Amino acid sequence: MEAKHSGIMSSTGNKKKKFSKAERLKQLQEEEEKRLKEEEEARVKSEKEELARLEIERIEKEKWQQLEAKDLGRKNEELGELYLLENCFSEAEKMKREHRLHSQWTHYIQCDGSPDPSIAQEINTFISLWREEKNETFEEVIAKSKLVLYLIDKLKLILLETPSNDLQEKSIVQYQGSIVELQELLHLKFNVATELLLRQASTLADLDTGDMEKVIRDENITLYVWANLKKNPRHRSIRCNEMKIGFEIPRILASSDIALRLLHTHYDHVTPLRPVPTVLRELTPTESPSVQEEVSAEQSAISKELQEDINNQKMNRILSQTEGASVSWGLRIKNFVEEEPESTKQDLEIKVLSETVPTGILLTYIFNFIGIFLLTKERQDHCKFRWSGRVYHLDILELPPQCKPMKGWMIMEILRDGLQKFIYPPATTEDLETENVFPPIDVMLEVHENVIFFENPMVARWDAEGKHWKTDCISNVAYKSEERVITFSLDTLGPVTLIQDTHINMPYQSWELRPFDVNKVLLTVTTVFAEIQIQIKEGLCMLASVKIGDKKHLSMLEGKWMTPIYFIITLQEAGLNIFPTEYSHFYVATNHKDPLVEMKAYRQMALLSSAFAFGWSKWNMQCGSEKVIFKVSEHLTQEETPIQNPNWTLLMFSGNRALRLKIDEDSEAFSEALKEETEFHSTLYHMIKDFASEEAMEKILGPDYQFIDSVCHMLLCIRILSYS
Repeated sequence: MEAKHSGIMSSTGNKKKKFSKAERLKQLQEEEEKRLKEEEEARVKSEKEELARLEIERIEKEKWQQLEAKDLGRKNEELGELYLLENCFSEAEKMKREHRLHSQWTHYIQCDGSPDPSIAQEINTFISLWREEKNETFEEVIAKSKLVLYLIDKLKLILLETPSNDLQEKSIVQYQGSIVELQELLHLKFNVATELLLRQASTLADLDTGDMEKVIRDENITLYVWANLKKNPRHRSIRCNEMKIGFEIPRILASSDIALRLLHTHYDHVTPLRPVPTVLRELTPTESPSVQEEVSAEQSAISKELQEDINNQKMNRILSQTEGASVSWGLRIKNFVEEEPESTKQDLEIKVLSETVPTGILLTYIFNFIGIFLLTKERQDHCKFRWSGRVYHLDILELPPQCKPMKGWMIMEILRDGLQKFIYPPATTEDLETENVFPPIDVMLEVHENVIFFENPMVARWDAEGKHWKTDCISNVAYKSEERVITFSLDTLGPVTLIQDTHINMPYQSWELRPFDVNKVLLTVTTVFAEIQIQIKEGLCMLASVKIGDKKHLSMLEGKWMTPIYFIITLQEAGLNIFPTEYSHFYVATNHKDPLVEMKAYRQMALLSSAFAFGWSKWNMQCGSEKVIFKVSEHLTQEETPIQNPNWTLLMFSGNRALRLKIDEDSEAFSEALKEETEFHSTLYHMIKDFASEEAMEKILGPDYQFIDSVCHMLLCIRILSYS
């Protein structure tokens, strides 16, 4: 009965759950009304949000227009003040010109007997008198070489440091000709001294081996000479006891009247001088075809466009002067720029730059602006690799007749043709199996401790016919980094050098520029392999430290102050190349920036560098080529230690506008939004002035002009904003 009753109840309950047709229609109607109500509410909400968004945009637009109007109203005043500050560059150039004149006068009144290499009569007289001197020993030639190398370096620095408008074409030809003459005469003197030494080989023979071995060392030159007096065909392994130098010669050489010479020069007088840039001279239509012939096939299309840019811009007019521009001139140019088309604006802005920045600095950067990348394939190889600047002159020499004692006299036969090279392998070997009869010569060389190789170095030989370095005819190269010894096999001896990738330290991973003393800053560049710290002060630079990995590398260059150009050359020769050239973008993935924007940024960073620290920002990769982004922080402490938890501010600069960004380094996405309650300005100087202390702004007015000029020069040469 209970089960039956339960079944009845269940059946009744199911019936109650069923809706009638009217009830279902009513339910559908209620659901439709609810949906329409929700849609209406969503529409109203969306309209309100859209109105709110439009209102926010209107307010932001009005605010932006107010900021632009405010910026436009003070633009001329800010630019005038900036041009007044940038007059320090032209003043620094005047000081350098006065220093050059003072150096000439000081040399004149000293009357120490050394010639002034810039005066043709004096240097020609020096060369003629030295050429006439005979029978100089190697020690005497080495002593004289110090003066010769000093004269060569002085001439090179004159060509590099003197503004182009102060150098006449005739002077350039004269200086380059004097350099070549001094280099050739010095090498000739080394050959004559070697011949004189080899004539006396029998009197200097070693008692144990019977052969002669001579080592002469100097800070610039290392000489090793071995004379084969015994001609023992089994004595084929030659090792120097004083240095890590050795040869493994074939049997035919071991039984011949020969001498082996290693002349290790800590300079490069083999590679031809690079022509002085002629960017300041207008290219005439008649010059264009000859230039085009030198352009490689893959670059010919680019070169045509670049040639048109060069002719249109007329760089000789743009860089015709380097004297300081007055404020009124700057304002007049700026007002005129605003009314001119874009091409003319850029031309006139560079004109203003040329009058406030020394030509020496402009030349470093101007190649990238006009795009002179006219390189042949052969020169591209030289652009990709760089030799250390130290050359190993390896020679097989014919042993001259030895002096003989006779009745208390020394009889010596002097050959009319002088020192002769032994031809190996002989020229007439077409029908012989050269590899078996004339095998390669094994060489072991000691790598100079002052040269840094981040990868195993390559060996290059000098091709006298082609006038360039080549890597063929060299085999079995092995480098022991701990012992600093390199071994290889050469088909025949000749000048060799060690090379590595020129751009191995590019692009940079990060950088930082900060003040740490009066008129002194520390520039830190971090690459994949090393952390390089450079100190910069008035007209001088110094390598502060080099850290490779976690270990500090001790370099002989540390602590030595040098002029910026000489410092750059010295670091490149030591393997620390962080100085891009006009062709570097062919070999490095760069963060391309507009040259004019980049140059303006470096100049204004230099002006502010005595009181503010600047640093790398990851957002610089995201802002495009027309803008640059970096960090800035006020830094008034006189400490050499790194900044501890600096309060960085992120700035974006487009050359004509600087603003403070809302994002920071930890933001998830890039945005150009302006930071709340801030304005934008026409210059970095006035942008930073908005949030800097009075003490910091007063401090940037005190630095020495040459200090600012040197900082700007190094920033332009390292190009931290494009190559990091």
